Amino acid sequence: MGAWFFFRLLHHIVALRDISVLGLSEAKVRTPSLFIYLLLERPILLPLASLVLVAASPAEQVPAEVGEAEGKPHSHIHSGGDIEEAHGPILLQTTYTGEVMGNVSGGRKRGARYLDNFDLVFEADLEQIAGWSGAQLHVYGLYNNGQSISSLVGDAQGVSNIETGVSSLRLYEAWIDQKFGSQISLKVGLYDLNTEFDALDAAGLFVSSPHGIGTDFAQSGENGPSIFPVTSLAARLEVTPAEGWAIRTALLDGVPGDPERPAHTAIRLGDGDGALVVGEVEGPIGDGKLLVGHWRYTAAFDRTDGLGRGKGNAGSYVRAELPLLARGHRRIDGFVRAGSASERFNMFGGFAGGGLRFRGWVPGRDEDEFGIAFAAAFTSDSYRRTGGAEATEFAIETTYRTQLTQWLSLQPSLHYIRNPSAAPDHSDAIVAGLRFEISYDLLGM
Repeated sequence: MGAWFFFRLLHHIVALRDISVLGLSEAKVRTPSLFIYLLLERPILLPLASLVLVAASPAEQVPAEVGEAEGKPHSHIHSGGDIEEAHGPILLQTTYTGEVMGNVSGGRKRGARYLDNFDLVFEADLEQIAGWSGAQLHVYGLYNNGQSISSLVGDAQGVSNIETGVSSLRLYEAWIDQKFGSQISLKVGLYDLNTEFDALDAAGLFVSSPHGIGTDFAQSGENGPSIFPVTSLAARLEVTPAEGWAIRTALLDGVPGDPERPAHTAIRLGDGDGALVVGEVEGPIGDGKLLVGHWRYTAAFDRTDGLGRGKGNAGSYVRAELPLLARGHRRIDGFVRAGSASERFNMFGGFAGGGLRFRGWVPGRDEDEFGIAFAAAFTSDSYRRTGGAEATEFAIETTYRTQLTQWLSLQPSLHYIRNPSAAPDHSDAIVAGLRFEISYDLLGM
């Protein structure tokens, strides 16, 4: 019964042509005016103010399962892994992330913005509920207010990973994961590939976008690859032949959503969209892990030199993380990433990034984390020749994340962006931010 339903579902999904699921283009978020006034008028004081709040709060230890950031970088990335036994077969979780960011100096224009991200995630173990062996259901709704800090900074890589640029309530993910034994799984539905591809735990501490997925990959496609905030229909196959090893591949619609209606969730197949094919091998490297991946679009794209269209838009990446120190509660983890993209079709032909994450170094706050990371995106030769761009956009981020209670975390950040968008007329920018996250399990049974 379960297998029949699964394949019928696959058949109907593939048959879909143009489905607008949810759209809310005019939604706005109102916040208390006094709160916004205080934060927006003094953005440079946000990191200092938050550190004072942390120092004043009691050094209460948060249970590891609450304070642990592994596998959950930020609110809009829920990996949808196996449901924890403590939750039972059904989980309904909500998370609200708010962030004030101010462009203190440089960029396109000084100013501040309030960004937010609201998640509602439902997961169900279909084996326990309906007797469907090895199946899990995952449904994920998402809301963002559409504010943009990058419109002030002028950067291309994304200084905030919850920025969407459009106010929208949307269906973000909806998939079924079918396991075949203990080593093979097939996932089908609306799918964020960055929940499994090109993702590392240590890099998830940071709030800027290039540490979630490399800029070389994130920039690609007509409407981006299938990542936050717009996803596409996909089928992902994963094989885990041995401990620490995984081989995964995915076939995705080449154009997520509808570029003409960015506030809607839409599934459109055909019309020359083509497909995105991505593969990745994960393996152990010491006590850490190494990722090697490749992606390729089947459709034709406009060339950056203006000489028509062509096929061959593809790229590769290598990524690794490794524990550098583990002494009691104190840890230092390092991560690096390098990637390339076809220069004929993309603004950036290369990318390099890396950083350090520190945990347990603040007395009495073993789960607090802080770190520093960099991301460098290198413009392609043809893009520089046609647009007069600089060679690189280079960004540095330093951040500190603390779990104040079981349901509230606080994270100040400070960013320096050199050559935003590699544009000669954009001066170097300094951005200060303060993020808070409220998370609550509405149902776990």
